[in-house]
Amino acid sequence: MQKRHTIDSAQLMRRAEDLVSAASNRYRITVQVANRAKRRRFEEFDNDDPKMKPVLRAIIEMSDELTQPEIIGE
Repeated sequence: MQKRHTIDSAQLMRRAEDLVSAASNRYRITVQVANRAKRRRFEEFDNDDPKMKPVLRAIIEMSDELTQPEIIGE
């Protein structure tokens, strides 16, 4: 049986809440997360953690950009 990458669900929820609360429009941030996840899914076939779902990766990346603006990549 394959072992999946475990992510602390409480931390993930906190990051998602931070993104939504920092955004001026909930719909827009949801669409941005979805678009980034879609882009990452097709761009990175050889990523470092293939077991992590693209949406989870997008939430983590975007919340990191929110808390650490020096790493913004877009």
